[in-house]
Amino acid sequence: MQQNQLGGLFETSALTLGGGGTGQVWGQTTREEAIATVRAAYDAGITLFDMAPLYGDGEAERVMGLAFPDGYPEDLRLTTKCMIGPVANEDIESRLRTSLSESFERLRRDFVDVFILHGFVIPDDWNDALNPRALPHVAIRHSVYVENVLPVFEALIAERKIGAFGVTAASVQAANLAVINQETKPAVVQCIANVLDSPGNMAISAETPDPRAVIKAAGENGIGVMGIRAVAAGALAAQIDRDVKPGSAEARDFDRAAVFRELAKETGMSAAAFAHRYALSMPGVDTVVLGVKNREELEECVQAEAMPRLTSSQLQEIDRQVKQ
Repeated sequence: MQQNQLGGLFETSALTLGGGGTGQVWGQTTREEAIATVRAAYDAGITLFDMAPLYGDGEAERVMGLAFPDGYPEDLRLTTKCMIGPVANEDIESRLRTSLSESFERLRRDFVDVFILHGFVIPDDWNDALNPRALPHVAIRHSVYVENVLPVFEALIAERKIGAFGVTAASVQAANLAVINQETKPAVVQCIANVLDSPGNMAISAETPDPRAVIKAAGENGIGVMGIRAVAAGALAAQIDRDVKPGSAEARDFDRAAVFRELAKETGMSAAAFAHRYALSMPGVDTVVLGVKNREELEECVQAEAMPRLTSSQLQEIDRQVKQ
């Protein structure tokens, strides 16, 4: 599998196994199949595994901890995350440390390569959320990030509990770019990377997203980019393999992707495989995070990674047809 440099950190595989699938966020699987998928991913050359407590209420991390009972391979890299939620500023350090300790216990590990802020950083004066009630649960203000989160990340690095920190850069654009241009920069950002440029139900505002500008800015600042939502939460697959509400972001994206599915047929690839090949080909994306939940889905992605990357002109033509 192709190896890419992840910002200033280390070389990693072009594909990352995310915990969303093995944690049963993206449809049902069994723990046994999830463990087998983790092992198969490593055997296929995947060396980065992206976990979070929210993936199945810790299930993805438990699966990861069970997959290598004799110890993790030396070249395997791990991330995990923390969603801070509506806690007082003075309790943020405890929240981050407790979350990390609980992740360590599930992962059967006492170190992760990257600790990622799950959720969104938003501007201090921004109050235009699509769902204001949910905002305190998924977002923190930029000043809180600077004053209460960054010092904890730096302390955890000094204590050698984490190698680096990262941020989910899928907020409103002003906040995404502010995080990237901050003096203390994340080593990694997770960015939307799909043909629709769609965050789906992750969107917190009606602002038209521009994840490609975030990816470009990250690269210019030496920050590694982990592409997420390559299949737009299933909207770029042949069908969405879980119940979604009519009119939901995923349902709308599925309708928007009709032309993309036709293009995939012309290549002889499934829509999901073509979506992963597209994301892998996007300039500036160092590794694409998979949401697969079983070995069959994994193998399709591995085969897509083995194909030549799409050229700039091919990407442009796909964009033209899908977005016309």
